[in-house]
Parts: sequence; structure tokens; C-alpha cells
Amino acid sequence: MSAETADKNVELIKKLIETCRDGQAGYLEAAEHARNSDLRAFFSQQAMERARFAAELEGLARRLGEAELSQESSIVSKIHCAWIDLKYKLGGRDAGVLGSVEAGEHNAKTHYLEALQADLPPEVQSVVERQAESVFAAYDQVRSLYSVYTQAA
Repeated sequence: MSAETADKNVELIKKLIETCRDGQAGYLEAAEHARNSDLRAFFSQQAMERARFAAELEGLARRLGEAELSQESSIVSKIHCAWIDLKYKLGGRDAGVLGSVEAGEHNAKTHYLEALQADLPPEVQSVVERQAESVFAAYDQVRSLYSVYTQAA
């Protein structure tokens, strides 16, 4: 693998780490505002899973030579969390929270689809594929829940 390809792979992994950290923050914010206990549990479980994914990706990045990894979520994530909070305060209820989560999950799905198209080393590719499968399933579940909650409103 060329140095340029290795650098691109590390940058891609770092983007996925940020995506997972953002998802973790978004799901924690959603869990805080969800009124339905099943939604709170789902959001909390997803937040923990995204934290595990980020940690797993950080290990891969370190093995590829990256020493500097941020533990922070992005500015965009912080704005997204503030938006969830504002929607809740304006009476957005669970459907509003789910709408915001769906937007975040769409972003995560896009980043994982991009990563699946990259020329990653086999050990990285298998991790990304496994994580992507879970991210796509969460996205589908959030979309389904959003549909149910908007129809009930």
C-alpha cells in the first residue's frame, strides 16, 4: 500500500470515528429528551454501540500509524444536539426527536457508504462492513419509528 493510500485510509477512518462520536452524542441527547421509555432505551443502546465503534476504529487508526485522534464530537454534532434540545423545548415530542435522529443517521449512512467504496486493507474493510450493517439497520429502524410516530401524532 502506498503512503498516499495509507494516508487516505487513515483520514477515512478518522472521518468514521468522528461520525461515530457524533452519533453517540446525538443519541445521548435524544435519549435525554425522549418521553417513551422504549425510545430512550433504543437511543441509549445506539449511543453505547457508536462509542464501541469509535473505539474499535481508533484502534485500527493507531495500527495504521495515526497517533492523534480526537475524542470530541464535531461542531456540526454540537449544533445538531442543540437543535434536538430546541425542538424538544418547543414541544417537538418524540416524533420531533426521531426526525432529528433520522437526519443524523442519514449522515452516518452516507459516510459508511463512502467508506465501503474505498480501497481499505482487509482487516479494516471487515470492521467497516460489520459496522455499516449495524448503522444501516439503525437508520432503517429510526425511519420506521419516525413514520409510526408521525402517523400517531
